[in-house]
Amino acid sequence: MLPVAEAEALILQAVQPLGTEWVELGSAQGRVLSQTLYSPQDFPARPTSSMDGYAVRYEDVQAGIPCELQVVETLPAGKAPTRDLQPGQAVRLYTGSILPGGADTVVMQEDTQQPSPGTVRLLQRPQRGQFVRPQGDFARQGDPVLLAGQALGGAELAVLAAIRQAMVPVFRQPRVALFSTGDELVPIQQVPGPGQVVDSNQYGLAALVKAAGGIPIQLGIVPDRPQVLQQVIQQALASADGVISSGGVSVGDFDLVEKVLEELGGEIFIRSVAIKPGKPLTVARFPNPHGPPKLYFGLPGNPASALVTFWRFLHPALRKMGGSPPPYWQILSAFSAVDLHADGQREHYLWGRLQIEPAGIQFQPAANLNSGNLISLAGCNALAVLPVGTTQIPAGSPVQVLQLP
Repeated sequence: MLPVAEAEALILQAVQPLGTEWVELGSAQGRVLSQTLYSPQDFPARPTSSMDGYAVRYEDVQAGIPCELQVVETLPAGKAPTRDLQPGQAVRLYTGSILPGGADTVVMQEDTQQPSPGTVRLLQRPQRGQFVRPQGDFARQGDPVLLAGQALGGAELAVLAAIRQAMVPVFRQPRVALFSTGDELVPIQQVPGPGQVVDSNQYGLAALVKAAGGIPIQLGIVPDRPQVLQQVIQQALASADGVISSGGVSVGDFDLVEKVLEELGGEIFIRSVAIKPGKPLTVARFPNPHGPPKLYFGLPGNPASALVTFWRFLHPALRKMGGSPPPYWQILSAFSAVDLHADGQREHYLWGRLQIEPAGIQFQPAANLNSGNLISLAGCNALAVLPVGTTQIPAGSPVQVLQLP
């Protein structure tokens, strides 16, 4: 069995970001920028006011306060000045208005009076340059404004609109084929008979693929027959950037995945990992003449094992494939609400919930930590990590946790 950190490193070394595609700005939310973008102009393009008030020449207010100036123009935001400011003059303006030539200071409206039409009285002495946004204060032409690898949310889309980036270069989302193996599985529409179970893994894994930035392609249930399994794997490899199956990777008579992968020319470089749950993890790569090698992930069939294995290994792999830079995990230090137990032989992951308490972040494990217990996974938002050699973490003690996406 490979140590967890070594298995993760091997997987990430095998993963390469996919190529660039261009999408419309309105469709770019949640995508990852593939190129650094630069400002096409200065922002602001000209000196502007950050306050409603009056543009003045600083030297005009040095004689004494209060002083009166002639108001020669009113400039709403979006209107260009028509004259330069002369000695003894002021211009009425608003937040975002362009300063006229000759003006270097803004006096806010609250520090003024209007003794008569066309006149403003200044009641407070301003600081030179007060409430002025200089040209290029936010960004200069040619400055980088968004870096490659940046995930695009609301603020980033607003920046893209400001620099008129109608089409956005983003990394292509990984297409991931999914299927479940096993004669005991039935689809959700069918009532399971004796010994049969509904295929829940495919729905859970499809949701996790989406959360990692991928596009799931669900291929259904594959029976334990080598020829059918081979056909589905070939179809999956042809239609996707990566493949995920659940079940069929242990050492039983009906665990056929590894044999079929080898027959198809796959290079299996991970067969089991020292992790609990999730030891029987198979990872293989297939050559791809049109791009990076295609990876095949054979996950355990037990629901908790499949989901924990995905969270620990496939989530970072798909994030990297979709162009996201590391780190791929939010690792927190919490304290345990109860005693946590492990056998110490493998790196042990316990699922549960994080909650904020007066003493700090608390981890509460699920009530029944069984790898076949799908019900106990509902509502979980974190995995507590018990390293190899650790058999107990007492209640109230620190514990490292992975915050789930």
